[in-house]
Amino acid sequence: MPIKFIHAADLHIDSPLTGLDRYEGAPVEELRNSTRAAFQNLIGLAIEERVAFVLLAGDVFDGDWRDFRTGLFFVSELQKLNDADIPVFIVHGNHDSEGGMTKRLPLPNNVHVFSSRTAETRRLEDKGVAIHGRSFPERHVPEDLVPDYPAPIDGHFNIGILHTSLTGRPGHAEYAPTSEQTLTEKGYDYWALGHVHAREVVSESPRIVFPGNIQGRHARETGAKGCDLVTVKEDGTVISEPVELDVVRWHRTTLDLTGIDDDVGLKEAVIGCLEALAIQGQDRLLAVRIILIGQSRLNEKEAQTPGVLSATVQAASFEVSAGQVWVEKVINQLSPIIDREHEARRDDAVGELVRLVDDIKSDPDTLKQFMNDQMKECLAVLPSDLRDLEVLLGERGLEGLLTDAEATILASLSAGGTRP
Repeated sequence: MPIKFIHAADLHIDSPLTGLDRYEGAPVEELRNSTRAAFQNLIGLAIEERVAFVLLAGDVFDGDWRDFRTGLFFVSELQKLNDADIPVFIVHGNHDSEGGMTKRLPLPNNVHVFSSRTAETRRLEDKGVAIHGRSFPERHVPEDLVPDYPAPIDGHFNIGILHTSLTGRPGHAEYAPTSEQTLTEKGYDYWALGHVHAREVVSESPRIVFPGNIQGRHARETGAKGCDLVTVKEDGTVISEPVELDVVRWHRTTLDLTGIDDDVGLKEAVIGCLEALAIQGQDRLLAVRIILIGQSRLNEKEAQTPGVLSATVQAASFEVSAGQVWVEKVINQLSPIIDREHEARRDDAVGELVRLVDDIKSDPDTLKQFMNDQMKECLAVLPSDLRDLEVLLGERGLEGLLTDAEATILASLSAGGTRP
């Protein structure tokens, strides 16, 4: 008979979502409970699909528990799989390594956690499956663990479960580095990887997969999140499909406001954009970061009354009827409606400003030096590890800050009658 199993990773149960309280109207409880709800969806899927087993490829937890409630929740959910006679196989990763966790609870009899001392094999003889794995002994594992994994067992479908950065992935620190070639040469039929939070099929033969995390936790972890539901046919063919488990979905969307110059147009554009996202998200809470781009006179309005665009977008989001939507942040990247070449030829304050800004923007080093010079007094009062202006500004960046300053000054000059 075909074998069906679930491959999941990076659950980060009860991951602390800091800073939410500073957002007015943020759905704090839904966000903080999202990792638990996603894990409950995983448990429900396993029971509904009657899978043969479940693989959890590291970072089940985000770190040491604050108290035992996190562990009790995890054990209670695993007990549901025990009652359904579904075994679970776990390796610990960098976040929940043996050396990084001071609290543990006994797990149900259906759960096997692979040793952190050496790689080992668990056989499911009735299904012809051999599962090989090793947990992280400490948070930092700089060496390749794969060479020490056992040889594949003849006559079995061999699965390797491993928490790894492979050869490196953007946004992810290097842990247990290895290569696709090393994994392939091991001779296993399937590699169940963890650590990378974006789903990635590294190889089809053998099947090597990062399923991604089961729930996005912040604005950089956008899109659908879940696990892989894998079916192994009698001839060894592997069929795998991603299954969505997330209850909160993070989005980053760009809204072009070119030609929209008033609040009514902005409101209509925002509602249309969010309605479309909400329909796609079905019943999930949507956490949306909106980037405003294009040329619009709304940029002058923002310069005159900072914060008005964000407030207008937030207000418009309350009228979205297709689902629950929370606008996490509004980033203004609008450009003023000016002919820069024409304005730069003016022999007045406007021309001088435009020429200065264009000159500063023309060279990244000049831009960085200028902005640091202007902000040095503010940066000096911050702790030393927070004095990197580019890090503080985030995706708006140095050029964005300069553009905002230019827009504010142009708006002031316009109000004073300097501009025609």
